[in-house]
Amino acid sequence: MQHEQRMITTDDAATLADLFNERCMRTPDGLAYVQYLDGEWRNRTWGQTREQVGRWQAAMVADGLRSGDRVAIMCSNRWEWVICDQAAQGLGLVTVPVYTNDRAKNIAWILADSGASMLMLETVAQWNSLQGLHHKLAGLPRVLCLEPGAVGTDNLASLSDWLGEGPHPYACRPGNPDSMATIVYTSGTTGRPKGVMLSHRNILFNIGATLKLFDVFEHDLLLSFLPLSHAFERTVGYYLPMTTGTAVAHSRSIALLADDLIEVRPTILISVPRIFERIYARIMGKLAAESPLKRHLFRAAVDTGWAHFLYSQRRGPWRPSFLIRPLLDLLVGRKVRARLGGRMRFTVCGGAALPPEVARLFIGLGIPVTQGYGLTETAPVISANPLYNNLPASVGLPLPGIEVRVSHDDELLTRSQSVMLGYWNNPEATRAVLDEDGWLHTGDKVSIGASGHISITGRIKDIIVLANGEKVPPGEMENAIALDELIDQVLVIGEGRPYLSALVVPTQEAFTQVARELHLDPDKEDSCRDKQLRTVFMQRVQQCTAAFPGYARVRKLAVVSKPWTPDNGLATPTLKLRRNKILERYHDIVEELYAGH
Repeated sequence: MQHEQRMITTDDAATLADLFNERCMRTPDGLAYVQYLDGEWRNRTWGQTREQVGRWQAAMVADGLRSGDRVAIMCSNRWEWVICDQAAQGLGLVTVPVYTNDRAKNIAWILADSGASMLMLETVAQWNSLQGLHHKLAGLPRVLCLEPGAVGTDNLASLSDWLGEGPHPYACRPGNPDSMATIVYTSGTTGRPKGVMLSHRNILFNIGATLKLFDVFEHDLLLSFLPLSHAFERTVGYYLPMTTGTAVAHSRSIALLADDLIEVRPTILISVPRIFERIYARIMGKLAAESPLKRHLFRAAVDTGWAHFLYSQRRGPWRPSFLIRPLLDLLVGRKVRARLGGRMRFTVCGGAALPPEVARLFIGLGIPVTQGYGLTETAPVISANPLYNNLPASVGLPLPGIEVRVSHDDELLTRSQSVMLGYWNNPEATRAVLDEDGWLHTGDKVSIGASGHISITGRIKDIIVLANGEKVPPGEMENAIALDELIDQVLVIGEGRPYLSALVVPTQEAFTQVARELHLDPDKEDSCRDKQLRTVFMQRVQQCTAAFPGYARVRKLAVVSKPWTPDNGLATPTLKLRRNKILERYHDIVEELYAGH
C-alpha cells in the first residue's frame, strides 16, 4: 500500500514537470541521484535537485527563453543533465538531447533543424572538439559549458558565471499533456537524423504501461550508463524512477562500468545486449583455459539454473538436479553475480536482439535478463518480457494499452498513446510511417506466437536477397558471430550476390595474441590480409554459424583493423552499424570477395 501511495500516476501528473514537482513534494529528503565526484560517490536528494533546478530556471528566464523554445543538451549522464532538462520542462521549454559522440555535421544539422536557442556542453575539451562549428554556434543565444575555462564567442558562458546567486523558487508552469516535451533525433543508419516529437502524454503513458509489467520500488537503485540522449534510457532509466521514487546512480563511463557495478551495487540495470555479449565472450574465453573439472561445474551450474528457470516459468519439469543447485550456485553463480554488484534483481535489454545463448547463460547463473523492444517513435517501449512470463527468445508481450498487429508482409504495426506526434519539420517522413488510422509502421518483420510473445525476424530494408532469391536476415548471423571473443564487430553482406561474405573487426587483445602465434605483427595493416589469419577467422565464423541453413553460410571474409565508430561515420551514436557507409568505405575489398563470380 505504501508503495502504491508513493508511486505517481498520470492522474497526479499531466506533464513531466508535474512528475518532477510531485516527486519532490512527496519525498524531498529521499535519495534521488548518486554521482562520482572528486574521488567519491556523492548523494543528492530530490529537494537538493529541485533547489538547483530553480537556479537554472532563473538563468534561463534571464536569457530570454520562452515557452516552446528548444534547449539542446550535449552531455554525459550526470546530475546536471537532469537539472537542465527539468529546468526546461518546468518553464514549458522543449529539450533536444544530442549525443556526445555524434559527428560535427550531425550536431550542426540538429541545432539548425530544431532551431535551438540554447546548447549545454559538458567540458572545455568538448567545446574545442566543435571548433569547426564555432561560427555556427555564434548564432545561438546561449552556449553553456559546465566546466570553467571555455573561451570563444560572446554567447559562451561557464556554469559558474551563468548561474545567479542565492536560491530561486522552482517554477512548474501549467502544461498541456499533448504538447511537445522533447525532440529526439534518431541516429538513423542512412540519411539525416529525423527529429521525433514526443509529447508529455507519450512518455508518461509509456512509463505507466511499463510499470504494469515490472515492479520497481523506492528502495531499488538503478545504474544509468546508456546515454540519456537515447529514448530507452531516458524513459525507463530516468523518468520511470522518478515515478517510483527510485534513486539513480550515474555511471562514470562504459570503460568503468565493471568497476561501477561492483561499487554501486545496483538492483536494476537498463542495458543493451552488447554489454552482456562482451561479458559472455570474456567468460567463455577464460573458461576455455580452465581445467576440465571447472568447465564441467560451470556447464552444470548453467544447465541446472536454466532448467530451474524453465520450471519456475512452467515450461519445464522438476528435476532431481535441482537438489544440488544451491551448491552449484555457491561455486559458480554467486561469483558471477558478484561481478555485477551481487544485488541485481533484474536487467532489461533493448535496442537490439539478445542472442538466446547469452540469455541462457546469465539466467542460468541467477541473473534475470529480460528483453524488451521499442522505437524512439513510441516513447519508446512497445513490448517487454515480464519476469513471471519471460520468453528470452522473444522481445516480450505488448505493454498494456498498446495495440499491435502484423501486416501482410509481416511488418509490425503499433498504435497507442505512446506513438509520437510526428517528425519535426518533416511531414512527408511522418506520413511514410504513420497512417491515417494512427498505426505506426515499425519497419521490423515479426512473428507473434500463441502466447502473444513477439519475435523479431528482421528489418524489412535489411533483408539480404541472394542472387538465387534466398532471403537472409543478417542480424541473426551477426549476433551469433559477434559472440566469439576474437570478433568485436561484423557485417554480413551479399545483396544480389551468389553467396554471403563478411567484414569483421577483431577484438584487439585476442587479435594480438592470434597474430603473434602466426608470427605476424599485430600493428601492421598488412597482417589483416594474411591468408592464415583469415583462415583462423573463417573457422571461428563457421563454428558460430553452423546452425544456419546451407545457403546462409559465410563463404568468404575480410578482416579490417579499424573499428566502426561514430567518429569515423561508420556507426551511429547508439553504435548501430551504418551498412551502406561501411560498404562504400570497403568497396574494393568487397569486390575482391566476389571476384570471378
